[in-house]
Parts: sequence; C-alpha cells; structure tokens
Amino acid sequence: MVYNIKVDYFSINIIKKAVIILKDINNIIYLDNAATTKLSPAVREAMEPYLDELYGNASSLYSLGRKSAAALENSRARIAEAIGADPREVYFTSGGSESDNWAIKGAKHLMEKQGKRHIISSVFEHHAVLNVLESLEKSGFEITYLPVYKNGVVEISDLEKAIRPDTGLVTIMYVNNEIGTIQPVTEIGGICRSRGILFHTDAVQAIGSVPVDVKAINADFLTLSGHKIHAMKGVGILYVNKRIRISPFIEGGAQESGLRAGTENIAGIVGLAEGVCRAVGGMEEKHARLMPLRDKIYREIMKMERVHLNGELERRVPCCLNFSFEGVEGEALLLQLDLAGICCSSGSACTSGSLDPSHVLLSLGLPHEIAHGSLRISMSEYTTEAEIDRFLEVLPGVVDKLRKMSPLWENIIKNS
Repeated sequence: MVYNIKVDYFSINIIKKAVIILKDINNIIYLDNAATTKLSPAVREAMEPYLDELYGNASSLYSLGRKSAAALENSRARIAEAIGADPREVYFTSGGSESDNWAIKGAKHLMEKQGKRHIISSVFEHHAVLNVLESLEKSGFEITYLPVYKNGVVEISDLEKAIRPDTGLVTIMYVNNEIGTIQPVTEIGGICRSRGILFHTDAVQAIGSVPVDVKAINADFLTLSGHKIHAMKGVGILYVNKRIRISPFIEGGAQESGLRAGTENIAGIVGLAEGVCRAVGGMEEKHARLMPLRDKIYREIMKMERVHLNGELERRVPCCLNFSFEGVEGEALLLQLDLAGICCSSGSACTSGSLDPSHVLLSLGLPHEIAHGSLRISMSEYTTEAEIDRFLEVLPGVVDKLRKMSPLWENIIKNS
C-alpha cells in the first residue's frame, strides 16, 4: 500500500507540473521567429473553410472539387502578384527545403544539357542548399563557396572572380537565416542574367522583411516557406522563370503542371497566399515598429562586457539580431532564458541537434569558443516593447550567472 501511495503522489505532482507548464506557455516571450512563427488569425480564418466544408480534391470534376481548384489558382495568382511573377511560374511545395532541393536539382539537369558543371554559392547558405551541393560534388560537379567576411555579406567582386565559362548556376540566399544580413541579390541576379547563368535565391527569411520582386532581381528560381510568415508549416513555393523548362520533382499525377505530383494541400495553400499578401502588404508598418526595438536590443546588449554583434548592423532585416557572448555556452544560455519564459535560439532550428558551432558564425571568422556562445533574437509583428524590456532585464543576469560558473570566463579575464 505504501508503494501505491507513492506512485499516486508522484503522478499527481507530474500532473500539477504539466498544468503549470501549459499555463506558462501562454505567458512565454517568443523571440525565435526565424525558426517558425505563430499562425495569424487572418491566415487561420482564410484556411478554415477548406478544413471543414470545402474539403474537395482539386483534381475532381464535381463542384466541390472545382471550388478547391478555384481556391488553388486564386492563391497562385495572389502569390504571383505579391512577388512580381506570372501565376504559371509559381509551384506549390512542402516548404523551403523541398523548394531549394528542386531548384538546384532542376538546374543541375539543365546544366548537364549545356555541358556546364560549375556552381557558385556561399559558405553560409542554409543546409537545404549546402547538403544538395555536397551531393552534387560527389557526382562530379565543382562548387565554389564564396566567403562572407566579418560583415556577413557576399562581395560582388568575389562572385565576378569565381565565374567561369562552365558556370551554370549561382545560388545565394536573400537574407541569412541566422544573422539576418541582406545579400546583394539584385546585383548578383543582374550579373547572372548578363552572363547566361541561372540564379536561385532562397528568400525564406526575406519575404515581409525586404522587397521581393523576382523580375527586379532577375531570379530564375526563388524559394518561399509559409511557416516563417505566420502561415502553416509544410507548405511553400518554388518560383521558376517561365523561360526555363524544369524537370519534374515528384512523379505521379498531373498536379502542378505535371511537375510536382500529389494531392494539393488546399487549406495550407490558401493560408500561404494570405500569409504572403499580409507579409508584403504590412512590411512598412512592421519595419516602423520593429526597427526601434531592434536598435534598443542592440544598444542595451552592446553595453555588456565582451559581446559581439554577428554581421553588420546596417545591411540587416529589422527583425533579427545575433550576438556572441564570450565565456558563455549557447545551450546553457538558451536553457536559462527558457526557465525565465523566454524563447530564443543559438542558430538555425534545422541544425539544433548538432553540438558543433554554427557554420554561419564560423564563416564570419569567429573562433569556435566564441561561436559556441551565440544567441539569435528574432522578432515578429506580434513582438511587443514590454516583451523586449523583460528580455533585456533578464539577459544580463543570466549571462553573469553563467560566466561565474565558467572556467573559460576565468581564463578570459586573467588574460585580458
């Protein structure tokens, strides 16, 4: 009987703790919007009919299916207008990683027909790009990875030097997902178009933070994802310039002009269109609200001892900052902030299981021990000044606590 009482007592405490955790979720300060964003009420409202009564398959001929097909094409047209494209150039995918894969692998087939086997990228691309390029290297393609230097920006002169007669593709992200720096994609696209080189840009972190116009930047391929702009996870687009005949990515049915088979996620696609239009239409208002918050975070954190801003401040989106704290482990910093109800990250969510320091921060020239102590703060339209004030109130104490426990910090102070 004693044993059973202990089990019951233990179970009750577990339940109590679970209830407390669930209650605390409503009070968290979420500053990891570069990883994912909450679903906006407008997106939820736009999706709701297609989760309930309008559930038809868009390939069906009866009226329920035709309504889904109409919603599909209306969403395609809305997204195309938002990014300066023709609706025929917009293909729906499962998100950024699939779109990056399709763009690069599709370009690879086009390059092979032209006898070109050289690709140019940067050292700090998302792994959805880097890992595909690594696989292409194994099949005989040559990849040149451009440096980004301390400012976190690709230099045009490096690109021009890297171009060869057999260069067939340049793939450079629009905005870096870890440090938020903006790349000179307009200039890059112009150079590529003048040299007859295909240009792909991953614009997942760009939409809603900088203008995205596929014609203005001479993009041949462009990647977007819903869950970065308050739409659903599992839905995105690949823009493909209509002058390009890209190969199918998923064989099967005739969906997406026969290039990407599979029954369409109509609710997710409708939500994506709403998210894209809201992101583009609300960009100026978002900038006006977030720029003062970004600058406030920068000013206050830079008052702390031995802190580094990763990437330059000027060529950066208003919603993202990345700092390195000497003498602090990034994982410990995140856990301590989490205990205070604050969600941040130390880099890309796609590599959070790795113990290695961020490849992005290493590409800036940071030593391993400093790159390990990084913190990414990424805001959204829902971030409030009160939340930022609370974060700035908590952070110095957390950093100080961790440094007092750190032998590395002792050595830094002794040798300074």
